[in-house]
Amino acid sequence: MPNTAAMPAMSYRRLGRSGLRVSALSLGSWVTYHNQVDTGSAVEMLAAAMDAGVNFFDNAEVYAGGRSEEIMGQAFKQLAWPRLNYVVSSKYFWGLDRSGEAVNRKDTLNRKYLMQAVDGSLRRFGLDHIDLIYCHRADPHTPLEETVRAMSDIITQGKALYWGTSEWAADEIRAAWEIADRHGWHKPVVEQPQYHLFHRRRVEKEYARLYDEIGLGLTTWSPLASGLLTGKYRTGVPAGSRGALENMSFLRDGLTDAAKNAAVTQLEPIAAELDGTLAQLALAWVARNPHVSTVIMGASRLSQLHDNLGALAVLDKLTPEVMARIDAVTAALADAP
Repeated sequence: MPNTAAMPAMSYRRLGRSGLRVSALSLGSWVTYHNQVDTGSAVEMLAAAMDAGVNFFDNAEVYAGGRSEEIMGQAFKQLAWPRLNYVVSSKYFWGLDRSGEAVNRKDTLNRKYLMQAVDGSLRRFGLDHIDLIYCHRADPHTPLEETVRAMSDIITQGKALYWGTSEWAADEIRAAWEIADRHGWHKPVVEQPQYHLFHRRRVEKEYARLYDEIGLGLTTWSPLASGLLTGKYRTGVPAGSRGALENMSFLRDGLTDAAKNAAVTQLEPIAAELDGTLAQLALAWVARNPHVSTVIMGASRLSQLHDNLGALAVLDKLTPEVMARIDAVTAALADAP
């Protein structure tokens, strides 16, 4: 059994070129909150994460139709942490009202939607400001200048402190940054992309020039490929797993991919040599990238969170030789359909 008792202290990294420091590992709420985690469980896991040094908690307006923000907000209230001690985020694009009449409340980044969306998040969280807000996807139908100005104005109004993007193309991020720079508006400081052993191209190639040119930071999601990299899907989809959730059915083909699961099996002895689990190895691999400000973990139960936090003990063991061995197993399958 891997040893997680003597866990190294959490490290903290700047969010891009901003002065905000976030924990190398953070905790997100996608899929889990409301679907698998209620307020009581959220309090328990947030407290355990904070005890381990985690200070960043990720959320989004669309997660569980707003219930995820409500649950996290109720947990914050019960925990009564000093507001300066934690960083919380939300993301906007899809909206909560999916009716046909709500043309300005879904799939958009227009000013009307953004200004009202952040107010909704503040109510659900029960907070007077959100530390970090993202444009959850790019909007080809709204002028980019309108979106950038709205995000900047939200910060000027004190409703948020920093802003960024999620799953935007490099050219879109650069264009947004240049618009803000030209007008003296608040610039985007961070991107939230998917990044794991089988999904690398965007982080390692497409964004490469942005790290030095505009100081882009990354808060990466799905480090375990929705659980694939834990090895749990090698014999099918277990009951109670993410892949078994009805609203996550679109993930199942990828989770049961035979070639990737075979590669996961080949990673197991490498993880064991490092006295770690498959999940810890995968999380540590993402955290080892110097451009990653924080790796967003997900957890549906406390034991899973504790196991994931054990990645801190694996991180310093990822020598160039070990990284080459990992690449030999996974690189050919990275970004495969």
